[in-house]
Amino acid sequence: MTPDPLFDFTGKVALVTGGSRGLGYRMVKALAERGADVIVASRKLENCESVAEECRALGRKAMAYAVHCGRWDEIDGLIAAAYDAFGRVDILINNAGMSPACPSHELPESLFDSVLNLNFKGPFRLASQVAHRMAQGDGGTIINISSTGALMALPMVVPYGSAKAALNAMTVSLSREYAPKVRVNTISPGPFLTDIADAWDEPKREKQPVALGRPGYPEEIVTAALMLASPASSYTTGALVRVDGGQL
Repeated sequence: MTPDPLFDFTGKVALVTGGSRGLGYRMVKALAERGADVIVASRKLENCESVAEECRALGRKAMAYAVHCGRWDEIDGLIAAAYDAFGRVDILINNAGMSPACPSHELPESLFDSVLNLNFKGPFRLASQVAHRMAQGDGGTIINISSTGALMALPMVVPYGSAKAALNAMTVSLSREYAPKVRVNTISPGPFLTDIADAWDEPKREKQPVALGRPGYPEEIVTAALMLASPASSYTTGALVRVDGGQL
């Protein structure tokens, strides 16, 4: 593949959490296909290693790293390993997340904490620490993967939507705090046919109440991620890009 110069990531290092499946996997592969070396981070090492091996087959350097992205000590270990292996991180994609459904009045504190830790507390730690290093070095770009659940009523998963709303606010604040060398943006996906859709019935897998009338395919997240990761968006920071088929 000979990419457009704006989307040539040769020599860049990308770290993607939740990179072993779903939207994260698609973003890892898209970056690797366009020249980036990658760090694939998720809970299960064997899944990360499988994706890393696919990227090595493309001629890229790739590291697999097992991490719970809601725990600061494990995140700090991920950061140290990434910089030890590559010396830099140019692109960070905060993609790991979870959205278990539960009636709000029945939600246990432990589950509430787990949802906020993975969807906001952990991404804050990773983004702030990497942004600080980027600002001290040659700069970089951070993409936080949010959800339309932060922008609309989402019963039964209130902590998830709330955590993603916090992630949106975090994006704006970090984009100002670490400017001008670091750009920070959000992608807000709508309903996508990732592994979470395995539990959907067939009508829901075919039709969704969005302008385009259907759920998104995982590969349809790629162009937004490439744009925000690349010099094509050099004047874009603190932005929220909806990739939701016109859900709102």
